[in-house]
Amino acid sequence: MCERYVLPDQLAAEREFLPARAWWKFTARFNVAAQQYVPAIRWHQGQSEAAMMRWGLIPASAKEQPTGECATVVDIERVQRCEPYRTPWLNGQRCILPAAGFYAWQLTSRRYRQPYFVRLSDRPVFALAAIWDRWVGEDDDVIESCSIIRLPGNELMLNIANTVRRMPAILQPADYEIWLRGTPVQAGAALRPCAPESMQAHAVSPRINSRVADDAGLIHPVG
Repeated sequence: MCERYVLPDQLAAEREFLPARAWWKFTARFNVAAQQYVPAIRWHQGQSEAAMMRWGLIPASAKEQPTGECATVVDIERVQRCEPYRTPWLNGQRCILPAAGFYAWQLTSRRYRQPYFVRLSDRPVFALAAIWDRWVGEDDDVIESCSIIRLPGNELMLNIANTVRRMPAILQPADYEIWLRGTPVQAGAALRPCAPESMQAHAVSPRINSRVADDAGLIHPVG
């Protein structure tokens, strides 16, 4: 669930989130995948900061950089209870990933994974809730990385993501600051499944299954 997502352009993201400091640079993308660097907003030194992070969390406690793909998503239950996610959660290492939509896969009666593009009806740019960590290697290589938090799916997403039955945590604008700088209890209260009536979804081409494809045609509906 949320194996891939869509990035808005940088100007649209900055209008939505108004970061006090912006160290990021990116363009709109239609097929963001694991291990790619993505824009994120976090709270740093008393103000919001926009930076680039690798999608797929590498815990600070890792002895070496993983060679395979790291977890791009993590269920909220694991965030609050299990290492390596619990430490950044308790330390307030939470961030926002700007998104214009995301993809989900439905397993059909013919055992075919049909991809869907999902977006919000009234918000062209929205916030995916995530946690981040900072890994430092033996040669002082530094990688800041993140994982999107997943919640139980709402009615719409239970029908689409019918095998994992989960959806990414989408924050309401009123909760942006609470998520970034609140206590773990306050941040946890901001994690609520998005109302299904505020979302739209349609089937898209299986071209999204390839990491190479990255064009606006990926989000166009198919019959």
